[in-house]
Amino acid sequence: MLLSLIKNLDKLDIILASASPRRFEILKNAGLTFRVLTSPVEEDNTLPLSPAELALYHAMIKGRDIAAQRPQTLVISADTIVVCDGEIMGKPLNEEDAFRMLSKLSGRIHQVITGFGVRFEKYNRSVYDTVQTDVTFRSLTEEEILAYIDTAEPFDKAGAYAVQGQGSLLIEKINGCFFNVVGFPLSRFYVVLNKFLEEFVF
Repeated sequence: MLLSLIKNLDKLDIILASASPRRFEILKNAGLTFRVLTSPVEEDNTLPLSPAELALYHAMIKGRDIAAQRPQTLVISADTIVVCDGEIMGKPLNEEDAFRMLSKLSGRIHQVITGFGVRFEKYNRSVYDTVQTDVTFRSLTEEEILAYIDTAEPFDKAGAYAVQGQGSLLIEKINGCFFNVVGFPLSRFYVVLNKFLEEFVF
């Protein structure tokens, strides 16, 4: 498998600092062996940062939290943000909020930004990066929005949709990394991790 080409990867205990089942599936399907340990650190979308800076900041603080508890492990962390016209869209609070979000996304282009990285506390080393993908929704009818909300799929998703689920029916075009929209930019992560571990001598 491709991950076997990354130097020193097989020598590491790896933790994914995320409760996201989508990140779990992406990394597991890529062949990575890891454990999950979620951070209690809460995200704050009201901080005076740009969306990219905010996603990066959230990824870093979650990674630092778990790495401090497990200094012998390589900790992977990430945060994905959906942005439309400057509004950061988190998970909808209720059906009305989901309807508002999906109505705003209808017929428009929005951005999905993921901050991600790895930290190795034992060596006080880390690397973080961001990836942005532009997503275009087709124009949706009110009936379509309500029918999608009835699936209950929007309620644990930033932006109130899941590209890997029935939400794919709402999307006209994706410009950039598909897996970033799911929640983890796998190809870019591979490149970043490979370069990071090349520099270690165990």
